[in-house]
Amino acid sequence: MSIQTINPATNKVVKSFEEMTDKAVHEAVGQADKTFGSWRKTSYEERAALLHKVAELMRKKKTELAKMITLEMGKLIAQAEGEIDLSADIIDYYATNGAKFLEDKQLSPKFGKAFIRYSPIGVLLGVEPWNFPWYQVARFAAPNIMIGNTVLVKHASIVPQCGIAIEEIFKEAGAPEGVYTNLLISGKRASELVSDEKIKGVSLTGSEEAGASIATAAGKSLKKSVLELGGSDAFIILEDADIDKTVEWAVVGRLNNNGECCVASKRFIAVESIADEFLKKFTEKLSKIKVGDPMDKDTQLGPLSSEAAAVQLADQVQRTVDAGAKVALGGKRPDREGAFMSPTILTDIKPGMAAYLAR
Repeated sequence: MSIQTINPATNKVVKSFEEMTDKAVHEAVGQADKTFGSWRKTSYEERAALLHKVAELMRKKKTELAKMITLEMGKLIAQAEGEIDLSADIIDYYATNGAKFLEDKQLSPKFGKAFIRYSPIGVLLGVEPWNFPWYQVARFAAPNIMIGNTVLVKHASIVPQCGIAIEEIFKEAGAPEGVYTNLLISGKRASELVSDEKIKGVSLTGSEEAGASIATAAGKSLKKSVLELGGSDAFIILEDADIDKTVEWAVVGRLNNNGECCVASKRFIAVESIADEFLKKFTEKLSKIKVGDPMDKDTQLGPLSSEAAAVQLADQVQRTVDAGAKVALGGKRPDREGAFMSPTILTDIKPGMAAYLAR
């Protein structure tokens, strides 16, 4: 199977990559396990120096890395640059504070003496999402590398160049082979990989379906697992709200990262006394949003991450309207190439409708 970069602003294939062979994956896991044997013996100072260098290189290459994010998943270029800065800050944070966080913790038992010591456990597998292709990896990789683990990352198949670039930066920073490894494989193969005895734990950020698959595999092998499976956050407006300020933040809450964020505001619930005013002003504000090329710094809303996502969303909206909801704004895809969807507001949503059930 080919893994592809498809620019969601044009729906054109930019670059294709072949999946790693079973032999290559087996060798990568073996190398990560072998490297763990030596990496766990390095000092906190040595690990911190590596992470600081990674962060430094990210900032140095921020422009090109941000463009790569925007090219692969459609994030607005200014937000992509912000993601690189944030990711570098996270990596620096663990490099700077890791040794303190990992100090032995003395306990005071009634009898005898006791303390808590934090130790690495081995090779860890991270299955990461496309919506924050650097930030999510930074959160997973930095603390684990700092404690002395080695990591394998199966990145989302629509951001392969980001996945490759992260590994290249670790190599450029001087990371021993096997400390950080990018795996170009499918989600199904990642679930199967969890059973490998050399892998001691797995972390996933993604869909409920993907999480269930990983959790099942981890459970069968009695391995540690961490899952982050998105959400459907509510934006609640009460009587005492400053409506103008509320509308400003409602737009930010809904459109940040093109709306593709697990903590984005997806449901707007207003008490009856101010609902009409909020809806009127919210609709006016969203109607003026500039939809367009995410590489253009004046654009306020770019494409969805893929054509499949845009088709799914448009279908969800149509099924909700067919079930009796009303369209206050948008509701259709704009007449342009790319995975775009017009800013849309639906009202009169009832339980059981597609939009009500969506996560």
